[in-house]
Formats: sequence, C-alpha cells, structure tokens
Amino acid sequence: MVDTSDTVTDAPPSPKNDHDCLCPLGGVMDLLSRRYAMQLVCVVGAIGPARYGDIEETFDEVSSSTLSKRLDEFVEAGILAREQYAEIPPRVEYELTETGRDLSHHLEPLLEWAEDMDDGIGSGG
Repeated sequence: MVDTSDTVTDAPPSPKNDHDCLCPLGGVMDLLSRRYAMQLVCVVGAIGPARYGDIEETFDEVSSSTLSKRLDEFVEAGILAREQYAEIPPRVEYELTETGRDLSHHLEPLLEWAEDMDDGIGSGG
C-alpha cells in the first residue's frame, strides 16, 4: 500500500471562508491598474473598431505616448486586436477581442459604481 498523505498537488488552496482575499492576482490586475487602462477597454468597446484619433479624443489629458503604450500592452495581452490597412495615409484600427469583450462586460458594473461614487463625493454625500 502506498502512502499518499504527503503528495503535493498543483491545485490552489480552497477558500477557507467567504472573506478570503484573492490578492495578489498579479498579471491582469497589474495591467488593469495602469492609468487609463479600464477606461480604454470601455472606450474601444463603445466605439467598435476605433482609430487612434477617435480613441484619443475621448481622453482629456492623456499623452500620446501613454495612450500608445496602453494600446500596445492591450494588443500584446490579447485584449485588443490591431488591424493595419495598406492605405495612404495609413489607417490602423483597434477592436476588442473576445477576451476584451468579456473583460468589458465585467468592468461595466465596476465603472458604473465608481461613477456613482464620484457623483456622491461631488455632491457631499
């Protein structure tokens, strides 16, 4: 008979109760915590295939370098798809991937809640 009581498994530990923290989550949270990241997902989702200029117009004070960096990071992460057309002038469009659409669906309630909180803070309550 083989003693398996000391066998190590790759399964994550099961939650002990409803109050267990999921932190640190790492990769996805690191990406989403970057400036303008969550808003970018929502903007591209709302516009549909979106050109850089269309995306840039929706942000008040974002620098070109920051916006370009976020777009590149999201393409690399598989959240956005980047399509470059062989036209003059060159045309590049960004669109949510299936993963990006799923993420956008999950972000909507959070961003709505945040907007409500901002409205409450601004009105003194």
